[in-house]
Amino acid sequence: MEESSIIPFLKWPGGKRWFVRHYSHLLPTTYNRYIEPFLGGGSVFFHLQPEAALLGDINPDILSVYLGLKNNWRYIKRSLQHHQRNHCDEYYYKVRDAVPQDVLRQASRMIYLNRTCFNGIYRVNANGDFNVPKGSKDSVLLDTDDFEAVSMALQHASIYLCDFETLIDNAQEGDFVFADPPYTVRHNRNGFVKYNEVLFSWEDQIRLSRALLRAKKRGATIIATNANHASVRELYETRHFVLETVSRFSSISASPESRRQFEELVIIST
Repeated sequence: MEESSIIPFLKWPGGKRWFVRHYSHLLPTTYNRYIEPFLGGGSVFFHLQPEAALLGDINPDILSVYLGLKNNWRYIKRSLQHHQRNHCDEYYYKVRDAVPQDVLRQASRMIYLNRTCFNGIYRVNANGDFNVPKGSKDSVLLDTDDFEAVSMALQHASIYLCDFETLIDNAQEGDFVFADPPYTVRHNRNGFVKYNEVLFSWEDQIRLSRALLRAKKRGATIIATNANHASVRELYETRHFVLETVSRFSSISASPESRRQFEELVIIST
């Protein structure tokens, strides 16, 4: 059920704010459960604010943020105020290097680092340690923050740290699956986004297409986004999905001169 949209609070490479802004008419208006196996910044979820949802990701830092805000948004807001008061070069690296054990502190740390690291990049080393240097932005709390509304929206969601196939295989007739995986194409095993220390491989792309086809056959509505590449198109054309090409502006590059329009693929069940 769509209400007034919540502005996503994480800056996430590959995020779908642009999709919600320009292509929300492609999203279904009625469905039973909303299922999103690559949660990331959650732009589509916060736009729709569904009455029932299954949300998942394999990134434990991402999941700690959503679980923390669902359970105790007031604590996280107070913790971010503390980060704001203390923010400086030395403090940033101190927080980056210290990994808390409880979910609420993990959530606060993730939001703080996301907002003050270089260009909002999420990157980890081979040990899974976040290693992005401090950026130029110093605002830890934003005027657009509405953590109470975020928490209320998440009350209707079950949140899982799991592989995408687990959630998609839960989709039944009348459910809506939105899948926005890292954009890996055949012969390009470096991928588009690195989730933790594990790359989303071409084999994962094949596995995803098969899982979405199974969900489609069970009667679920499917919308997925992906790279507009011949290898990806072939995966879904042979499985009788409708493919639409859309454009977005990519702002991931550090150099403004290298930022340009990119075409992406929207994959829709018939």
